[in-house]
Amino acid sequence: MQSKITPTDFHLLGEFIALDNLLKITGVAPSGGAAKALAAAGGVKVDGVVELRKTCKIRAGQRVEVHGVCIDVHAAPSA
Repeated sequence: MQSKITPTDFHLLGEFIALDNLLKITGVAPSGGAAKALAAAGGVKVDGVVELRKTCKIRAGQRVEVHGVCIDVHAAPSA
């Protein structure tokens, strides 16, 4: 049986966001420390590949998957 994936869209305000901050801001992790531990344990995939770097730069166009949540990262809407 396959688990259900919950999609989430995230719009960047700058060029990138650190992985741990993304997980905290989107509510996937309750704190920055929990987000770092989750990444360090191999529980996060970026573009389908396990990402162990806790503060790697996530840019527009990338997809982050963790605990059945899929975060699609987009560029900030033009003003």
